[in-house]
Amino acid sequence: MIDFTLSEEQEELRRTVERFARETVAPVIGDLYERGEFPYEIVAAMGKMGLFGLPFPEEHGGMGGDYFTLCLALEELARVDSSVAITLEAGVSLGAMPIYRFGSDAQKAEWLPRLTSGERLAGFGLTEPGGGSDVPGGMRTTARLDGDSWVINGSKAFITNSGTDITAFVTVTAFTGDGEISTILVPNGTPGFTVGRKYSKVGWSASDTRELSFDDVRVPAENLVGERGRGYAQFLRILDEGRIAIAALSVGLAQGCVDECLRYVREREAFGKEIGRYQAIQFKVADMETRAHTARLAYYAAAAKMLAGENFKKEAAIAKLVASNAAMDNARDATQIFGGYGFMNEYAVGRFYRDAKILEVGEGTSEVQRMLIARALGLPPA
Repeated sequence: MIDFTLSEEQEELRRTVERFARETVAPVIGDLYERGEFPYEIVAAMGKMGLFGLPFPEEHGGMGGDYFTLCLALEELARVDSSVAITLEAGVSLGAMPIYRFGSDAQKAEWLPRLTSGERLAGFGLTEPGGGSDVPGGMRTTARLDGDSWVINGSKAFITNSGTDITAFVTVTAFTGDGEISTILVPNGTPGFTVGRKYSKVGWSASDTRELSFDDVRVPAENLVGERGRGYAQFLRILDEGRIAIAALSVGLAQGCVDECLRYVREREAFGKEIGRYQAIQFKVADMETRAHTARLAYYAAAAKMLAGENFKKEAAIAKLVASNAAMDNARDATQIFGGYGFMNEYAVGRFYRDAKILEVGEGTSEVQRMLIARALGLPPA
């Protein structure tokens, strides 16, 4: 039987992040979001709080926590804004985690203290303009060993945290032989490595997302992350973990929709009374709370299996699928409850609505999650 009761330390962390999100993020994020500005001051504050180091050992500058503790922080941040939450999520699970999981001692010593402190960020270059869900089939980026250097050519798309003023490097997946995929660390500013302009996105407007290109980019052979030819296994592990984190973020957005609606239905009047007194509204809010609660249990269960060292691929896919659907459904219902005000930029639910859809796409679409669940059940490839 799994005990989902939070420890005193976890509950204290959750309350601390909840207060930070309410008092520090909420007052400024609306303006940053509408201007499409990266939240540098918020990132610096999260670094000082130790959020970027939550799941890492103290020897690497971390807080000595675990991945579940990171998920608790992501949920609380996303209750207010998921642009900030995805910046933390990508900074940890896609930026620092590949170095921690697979990097050499020298790479860990050089980079982890700066990443776990939030001083620097890193990107994870997997998706390409012509290949997303079909990686590695759609991947075209190559790296050839030339003496003591890797020479990289290709491009990557939709890479989070890859072009900020504090981005240190991007880890790039590339073909290094016939059917062989490896991961290579490419520092920003390396000749031939071009960071494209920031995408103009429907949502997550305060986060950094770029296209990257590599034209005969030369980096030292020791920039290989882990063993040559192990890149495929590496990114599968990173994505499985990341799906739990995205599920937590999705739960935060779903719960944020409930929070906003509970405030609104007690203030808004129609036909002579508060709209929260109407059963139709009560049922809708009850359904929203049920979705958020159910999705939370799903990511708690996935995280528990992960931390127990068990195979958690199916549970991670279930959590990501259930939670992203909950976020999308709750954002839609919240907008409906707010009526015309839900379509206005100054209300958080409008931001939630714009942000929710990407949760059903990023780090594995809902269709990919269903495919993974079917495979785990022993069903054959379609």
